[in-house]
Amino acid sequence: MTESRAKYGDIDWNAVWRARQIRHERSERSEDPTHNWDKVENAKRYNEGTCGGFDTRVKMTLAGLDISRQSRILDIGAGPGTLALPLAPLVKEVTAVEPGKGMIQLLFEKMAERGIGNITIVKKLWEDVRIYSDLFPPYDIVISSLSLTMADLRDALAKMDAVSSRYVCIFWFADPPFWERMYIDLWPDLHGRKYYPGPKADCVFNVLNQMGIYANVEMLPLGKEYRFASREDMTAFFRRRFGIQTARQGRVLETYLGSRMRDDGSDVVISGDSVLAKIWWKKAG
Repeated sequence: MTESRAKYGDIDWNAVWRARQIRHERSERSEDPTHNWDKVENAKRYNEGTCGGFDTRVKMTLAGLDISRQSRILDIGAGPGTLALPLAPLVKEVTAVEPGKGMIQLLFEKMAERGIGNITIVKKLWEDVRIYSDLFPPYDIVISSLSLTMADLRDALAKMDAVSSRYVCIFWFADPPFWERMYIDLWPDLHGRKYYPGPKADCVFNVLNQMGIYANVEMLPLGKEYRFASREDMTAFFRRRFGIQTARQGRVLETYLGSRMRDDGSDVVISGDSVLAKIWWKKAG
């Protein structure tokens, strides 16, 4: 048993994270086509959500960062620039790590539209990034916002800590978010088996503890809404997301959505709330 495990008990929290992540991935019937971030149409849909349901989260995130005009920021899992774009005018430079081709294309387009030239894009998964060939550390602040999908969490966190000179700030789910609760509710009826949500912030905090990093934790509200021009558009979107193939599955889905949707002007909306954990630490010295 390692010294850290002896100190904190027999539970290897990195192994718990890995097991929960693998179980989560295996519980899905097939890859969700709406989450294929190589497709620019999916990236655009995600970006539209950040201008609506996620807008509060973005503003809250930026307000909680200790930045200046001289700050160098590393944004891991940058997506279409959800944080990188509003950060860029406020800091010296942003390095955005993002593997999705559609996300990267949209980020480049928005940089051109806004005349932003201080964002560097690293087209890789974080676990594939090489510190001294892909990056130029150290960075004042390292951010990972809703991007912890790697199997080896300890290695990913150690790399974040290694490239930061001041702060590391992670945002991850404290409870199953609204869209995951939809999977939990529907999966047994649709596909005949239980849906397992991904690992949550408790694993992150405990892995950090076992690494000797004693992080601060804040709980923040996380809202999400899906907005559509019609009920037909909403149903078509969720049919793809939940892998609907039979008439029976379609009826189950429509009953579920019908009990949760609402009309908002000319739009059809389905939404829910959950809790987001902000886990951050200051580098020693």
